[in-house]
Amino acid sequence: MKTYIEPQTTLPVYDECDVLVVGGGAAGHSAAIAAARAGCKNIILMERYGYCGGDVTGGYVLLIPNLSFHEKTYVRGLQEEWYTRMKDIPGAVFGPGPEEAGSYDPLLVKAWDTAGAATFIPPRMVCHAFMLEPNQMKIEMDKMLLEHSDAIRVLYHSWGTKPIMEGDVCKGVIFESKEGRKAILAKFVIDATGDADLCRLSGAPTSSAIADDCRCSATALVYRVGGFSYKAYEAWRAANPKEWKSLVEHVQQIHGFRALMFSTPDDNVAWTNNWQPKRDCSKIADQTATEMGTRVKLREVIDFYKKAAPEVFRNAYLYDIAPQLGTRGSHRIVGEYIIESNDWLYPKQHDDCIAWHCTVNTLNDNAPIEIPYRSILPKKVENLLAPGRHISADRIAIDNVNLIPQCVGTGQAAGVAAAVAIADGTSARTVDIAKVQDILAAEQDVPLPRNIHTDKSYQECLEQYEYGLYTDAAKKALEAKDADTYRHWTISKGLGDGAHQ
Repeated sequence: MKTYIEPQTTLPVYDECDVLVVGGGAAGHSAAIAAARAGCKNIILMERYGYCGGDVTGGYVLLIPNLSFHEKTYVRGLQEEWYTRMKDIPGAVFGPGPEEAGSYDPLLVKAWDTAGAATFIPPRMVCHAFMLEPNQMKIEMDKMLLEHSDAIRVLYHSWGTKPIMEGDVCKGVIFESKEGRKAILAKFVIDATGDADLCRLSGAPTSSAIADDCRCSATALVYRVGGFSYKAYEAWRAANPKEWKSLVEHVQQIHGFRALMFSTPDDNVAWTNNWQPKRDCSKIADQTATEMGTRVKLREVIDFYKKAAPEVFRNAYLYDIAPQLGTRGSHRIVGEYIIESNDWLYPKQHDDCIAWHCTVNTLNDNAPIEIPYRSILPKKVENLLAPGRHISADRIAIDNVNLIPQCVGTGQAAGVAAAVAIADGTSARTVDIAKVQDILAAEQDVPLPRNIHTDKSYQECLEQYEYGLYTDAAKKALEAKDADTYRHWTISKGLGDGAHQ
């Protein structure tokens, strides 16, 4: 391979701050907001696009799944705030509120099933989940940042490319923009890039190993189709199951990969998610193939819809294409704790728990597990945290802890940890985790196990329902003392890898 020696140069320092958040997706946006609310007044949020939200607003990951277990909503904090802020905006959100969680009413289950707000294990029940309209979410995320304009400076169209290291201590970040290459110096850096971009260059250990048959091994380019009623489509599907199956199979043949249509908050617009296997969202060739390969087939796909079911799709048209590549998994940190598949089979207690999250795993019927602070703390380096999609987890478990709610939850915790560390003069590694937990639970509406500010009914609910380990899959896995047995069992049953599909 040819090489080029870059001439040594002097970079201007664009700005200095206490906390620098690189990446404005679900994790980074939450980190900045949480840090500001925890008292930090000198924060910079850097984002390579012109809006926040990442996969939610740019990749059109519209579903925010499984925030509750039975009647209790465990995933609250900033994730719940998304719902409360959006629910009164016309057409912005679709899904049941927390008060409906745990209902076995078959009419409610059927009504909310299209919003991804019903559990899979029978008897099926309503879970608190919702779907978002991405453009409305972009607006709301900007508003949230502007509410903290005294503490947060936003740098859109700025791409953080390289950490500034002094030994093993991160001191800031070099970034690129239309103004050229510059530096920002910071006391504390949060890598919320989704692919551990900064951690990889910092000297911290990372991993890219992902099981080929897992959800995270696939990329996507989501698109939306308008001009028809999704309710009419559902009725047609129910009345014509064979024709519907043939339609789906043919659409997937045109695409060359798995693709399925889902509802949105607007009945006249549907979104198509897709799974393009064995592609790495951090590699140029795979990124390009995903983008171009999806787009060039869209006209043919929509023409087929019109021919296959004209009574539904006669006036269908391409509404829009997600502006960002659909990313599921690539590089992730090797943290001080690595979440493993057996964390679902043997509920583990962590003294440094920062999030109690339902994780869309049918092994334990989507019961929450404890996510420790150590799983966002990279090994070896100092003053660098890495919440979000690149959390520390093994090649299988990553499928269940890198969805939007976990990105929001770990990002919120990282922001509070950064604010506490700055206030106390400590580091990411020595921060007072008890103080972080108290702020999350008492001030930022995040239920945490064994915390005095969290109602004991949350723990009682888990104990009452056996941590969700009443499923047939869990019983088989417990017999084998290995959660991976469950994964192989679900694949043999044609149920996929057990993760959110």
